[in-house]
Amino acid sequence: MAGPAPGRRLVALALIVALAAGLPAAEAGQAPRPAERGPPVRLFTEEELARYGGEEEDQPIYMAVKGVVFDVTSGKEFYGRGAPYNALTGKDSTRGVAKMSLDPADLTYDTTGLTAEELESLDDVFTRVYKAKYPIVGYTARRILNEDGSPNLDFKPEDQPHFDIKDEF
Repeated sequence: MAGPAPGRRLVALALIVALAAGLPAAEAGQAPRPAERGPPVRLFTEEELARYGGEEEDQPIYMAVKGVVFDVTSGKEFYGRGAPYNALTGKDSTRGVAKMSLDPADLTYDTTGLTAEELESLDDVFTRVYKAKYPIVGYTARRILNEDGSPNLDFKPEDQPHFDIKDEF
């Protein structure tokens, strides 16, 4: 029986190294301190993200822009049920944000065909509104997974359209 494919081993090794880098070091004779935990960050499928569209009173409200999932619950008056921007929630609405559109055809992650002005607007709103005001709770699975759910071994954040590595950290 063959082991995991070399590419998958590389992904697993990178994940382990990334996780280990965040662990606190213990000094000789001391027990390690537990790591401080921030809010959980996870990958969301389209179906999972759709559960957080503001329809349930006791659920947080999430939306994604550029594949980054934000908790917009604190802006419930804008994003909650019946609110003006509720159509943007529960999905990756990158195109709608770029075009300042609530048209259902624009409520998608697809940025194909956007003008330079729309792309500039997207980057501005992403940074000055979403990153500045709302916590990041995860990322859309589409950003780093293939259609069949396997890891996209060619994924490089810096190669993504209109993506800047500083968006992540």
